[in-house]
Amino acid sequence: MALFRSLGDPTRLAILHRLAHGEARVVDLTAQLGMAQSTVSKHLACLRDCGLVDYRVEGRQSFYAFTRPELLDLLRSAESVLAATGSAVALCPVYGDPARVRA
Repeated sequence: MALFRSLGDPTRLAILHRLAHGEARVVDLTAQLGMAQSTVSKHLACLRDCGLVDYRVEGRQSFYAFTRPELLDLLRSAESVLAATGSAVALCPVYGDPARVRA
């Protein structure tokens, strides 16, 4: 379940979606995602600790990438399931967004 908890954060998912298109530096991620460097670095550290991403050093730059290509398959499958279930998951009274359930 720790895997899904690590994937449950919108910032980490945004980073992973970007890395699905190829490796990136922190500066690339901050510019493309519109997030602070400290935020991106913190979430990359979490993803590294989980073994989902790693980096390689080239000169003074670090390039981040997926360590497990299977993660792309998992993310694609999750998106397919969510597309098929519509808003049922988001509106679930047990697991969905409480703000959306009350609306």
